[in-house]
Amino acid sequence: MKRPFAQLVGTGRYTPSKVHDNAYFEKILDTSDQWIRERTGISERRISEPHETIAYMGTKACMQVLNDAGVPVEDVDAIIVATASPDRLLPSTACDLQAVLGAKNASAFDLQAACSGFIYGLTVAEGMIAAGNAENILVVGGERLSSMIDYTDRTVAILLGDGVGATLVRPADGERGILSTYIKSDGTLGDLLYRPGGGASHPPDEELIRTRGFYMRMAGREVFKSAVLCMSEAVDQALKRAGLTGDDIDLLIPHQANIRIIEATAKHASVPMDKVYVNIDRYGNTSSASIPIALDECVREGRIGEGSVVLFVAFGGGFTWGSVALRW
Repeated sequence: MKRPFAQLVGTGRYTPSKVHDNAYFEKILDTSDQWIRERTGISERRISEPHETIAYMGTKACMQVLNDAGVPVEDVDAIIVATASPDRLLPSTACDLQAVLGAKNASAFDLQAACSGFIYGLTVAEGMIAAGNAENILVVGGERLSSMIDYTDRTVAILLGDGVGATLVRPADGERGILSTYIKSDGTLGDLLYRPGGGASHPPDEELIRTRGFYMRMAGREVFKSAVLCMSEAVDQALKRAGLTGDDIDLLIPHQANIRIIEATAKHASVPMDKVYVNIDRYGNTSSASIPIALDECVREGRIGEGSVVLFVAFGGGFTWGSVALRW
């Protein structure tokens, strides 16, 4: 087993107080609370108010992280924001977060890998530390997916929520830290989960508004099948690269996309459900924010302690997928 280059220290999260429960969707869509819970595991999701930008929510989460880690904001070397719903396209949300946070000595950039973004961000941060290019890196997963929802589309509308989670990646000081990472993608499957327009190839115009082309679209059944296969592969790779088995895992924190995908992934990894953290019922799918939000909850609830072996795994649009195994 390799000696870790980097470790995670400190966690933080911010989730809006506004809630859309399943009763909300019963009023506007042909659906029911029972149908949603049976197929997704979701009971409610958090929805941001206009002032709750990713930069705003990210500042709250990052200050929790820095306070936990005892690191002054001036010592932050880099800020990586994983998001598929940036506050604006230029400048990056990471730069806006840097300005609000006051991290004047940091570099800052966004990373787009959809729901796998936090895992991609950890992988990049580990590489920066291994290369000696940084010592304190804030890795943030943040989304305002409510801005991308077509509330007439039941396939997508019932799934998504808003929020931010964060952690600090620093050089490892012993055997604790990131034991393995794995990331992969398949762009040929991109049109199964995507936004038709709004970018440079189809800038905002009257047609985009008329066709509702700035909202997310998803081929649910095909995405489900791919998610199970890809998350299973990511689990296998993380365990293999770390020299671990499912029996070694103290806690599995999967991307909170769908309870059936989570259960299938846990079964493949031979990790019992009592070692799997699930909060999709309270937040829905928050994309890149789901794992860091769950991580912060686990740390603060005492589900993770010093020496705990934790496995992250995610799948998202692109398609992207990945995993991280670590010793806390």
